[in-house]
Amino acid sequence: MRFQSPQLGALGVTFTALRALQFLSLVTVVGLTANFINEFASSQRQVPDVLVGTVTVTSISTLYVAISYILYYDGMLPLLVASGLDSALLIALIVVAATIGKPLSMLQCELLPEPVSETASFVTTITGRSFLGAASRYNNYLALITTDQPHCYEIKAVWGLGIALAVLFSFSALVCVGLWHRIRRANGGGAPPKDVESF
Repeated sequence: MRFQSPQLGALGVTFTALRALQFLSLVTVVGLTANFINEFASSQRQVPDVLVGTVTVTSISTLYVAISYILYYDGMLPLLVASGLDSALLIALIVVAATIGKPLSMLQCELLPEPVSETASFVTTITGRSFLGAASRYNNYLALITTDQPHCYEIKAVWGLGIALAVLFSFSALVCVGLWHRIRRANGGGAPPKDVESF
C-alpha cells in the first residue's frame, strides 16, 4: 500500500511543515521540563506550578498535534475545528511563555556559576527558609533557574521554544482556515449562485 499525503498545494506543504516543527519543539519542551521536575522529585521538594502547567500544556499539545496530522493525512480533519483548537493552544502557550519568562527577562546566565556536581544543590539557597503553598513552589522555581549556567540556559530554551510554539500555532490556525476555504471551493461550495435571468 502506497501512502501519500493530501495534495493541497503550498498550503498543504506549509501545514505539514508547521506540524513537524510543532511536534519537535513540543517534544523538546516536554523533555527539558520533565528533567526539571525529576530534579525536584529527587530532592523531595515541591514542584513549581509553572513547571507542572508547562508539562501539562505541552503534553496535551503533543498528543493533539500527532492526532490532528493523522486525521489530516486521511482527509478526516475538520479544519475549522482544528483552527479553533490551534487558537486555544496559542493562548495557552502564550500564558505558559509569559509565566516562565517573567523572572527570566533580566537574568544573565553568563553571570551565574559554572555547573555544580550535585543534582540537588539548587535547593541549598532556600534551605532553612519557611514558605507555604504557591509561594514556596515559586521560590523553588527561582532557586532552580539561578542554580548555574546550564539550568539557566535550559529554562531559557524552554521559554524561547514556548514563544516559537505560540507563533507556529498562530500560523497553523490561519493555514487551517485557508485549507478549509480551498477544499470548499474545490468541492463547489464556494461557487457563485446562478443568475435566474440567464435561463
